[in-house]
Amino acid sequence: MSSPFWGLRAAAIAGAALLSACKTFSPDGGMDTVAVVAGQELNKDVLQVRSAEDAAYAHDAVGRLLGKPLSADAAVQVALLNNLGLQAAYNRLGIAEAVAVQSSRPPVPSFSISRISTSLELDIERQIVGSILSLATLPARAKIAASQFEQAQLRAAEETLRVAAETRRAYYRAVAARQLVAARSEAKAAAENAAQLTSRLEQTGAVNTLDQARRQVFATEIETELMAGRQQEVATRESLTRLMGLLEADASAKLPGALPPLPSSPRTLRSVEQEAMDRRVDLQIARSEAETLARSYGLTRKTHFINVLDAAGVSKTQKDTGGPSADGGGFEVAFEIPIYDFGRAKVREAEQRYLEAVNRLGAMAVNARSEAREAYGAYKATHAIAAQYQREVLPLRQSIADQTLLQYNAMQVDAFTLLEAARASALAKVASIESARNFWLASTDLSVAVLGGGGIGRQTLLTADSSGTAGD
Repeated sequence: MSSPFWGLRAAAIAGAALLSACKTFSPDGGMDTVAVVAGQELNKDVLQVRSAEDAAYAHDAVGRLLGKPLSADAAVQVALLNNLGLQAAYNRLGIAEAVAVQSSRPPVPSFSISRISTSLELDIERQIVGSILSLATLPARAKIAASQFEQAQLRAAEETLRVAAETRRAYYRAVAARQLVAARSEAKAAAENAAQLTSRLEQTGAVNTLDQARRQVFATEIETELMAGRQQEVATRESLTRLMGLLEADASAKLPGALPPLPSSPRTLRSVEQEAMDRRVDLQIARSEAETLARSYGLTRKTHFINVLDAAGVSKTQKDTGGPSADGGGFEVAFEIPIYDFGRAKVREAEQRYLEAVNRLGAMAVNARSEAREAYGAYKATHAIAAQYQREVLPLRQSIADQTLLQYNAMQVDAFTLLEAARASALAKVASIESARNFWLASTDLSVAVLGGGGIGRQTLLTADSSGTAGD
């Protein structure tokens, strides 16, 4: 005699087979993609802090990096290990993996038991219900969930690139701000020397009211620019501190006093557009989203006529109060018939979502190529400008200042001419520092345009603002 639970046993065997194909959690929480991107593109390490040992490792590594003079690469590495916002992005990656694992598993059957008792008989009914639709579409849903997990990995990698780029920009701005303060301090010292000189000339009556006013306004402007530069130094240092995930601005003492020297020749990227097409993470994400929607669209077309389809294994025991018991079993299938909705709206929605994703991907590709060209143009231009300042403008300004001083000592020019030469030399130093800063920012933007990780900056190619904020 066959068992009344033959249907349930078959379902159990099928469920066991499905469970054997279920996705399991990865040992690294899905961080392998992030680690590859950070290692290959940034030459940096990443870590998701999931234990006390991980936290201790990150703390020790950050301490070692902060104990030395801080370079741009070291600042980026500190941020990748210590930025809590980036750790939150890695937590979102863990959530996506949990969803993918859950989606790869068959639906949990529901069990119900009912007991109805009267004076004449006793009915006990046991029922296990499992969704046939969920089982039938499990492979497709699992693939979609896996694709969404891959997108989450790419988003985590993109956030890693964004934090790295923002940290590098903040580093260059902070170092440039310190260098600008030093340059303006030198200009202030020159203004004070000029003030002492004109004071002695005033005693002899050799300086008129106009020259005295010029000297005073020069000293006042230099002092104002120095105060603005000091405030900018604090602001840029705090920005770098936040990105590095530090509680205090203790990294400022380790910052160098000057920006790195310019490379002897700019990079030559003939295939910058193609590199952007191949390597940008945001394009990879958009491409994956379009592919996922394509799979989802196919699934919708297959199942849009069925809203609910469940299978139920039923076991029933009926016992009369005055006679022997009798057991029975059966199988029940139930589904809803969409009388008012034949699924056309669902299919149209899925189709339009897919086409939206395809068009968005195409627009992103067009923009990426344009951004790569724009970033490369800014990179070449800022390098040329900064190199010209260092190679020609600064030496010429210094030569003019030296020759003017000789002429003044020979009484060939007046004090105001000497003052103007000193002021022009100070402004040239400030502009040279700003042009070097803009080059390093443009270099960072070029990397972002090729790799992804946030929008590129809009750098001002010619800057000479007194506050040191041009191009920020």
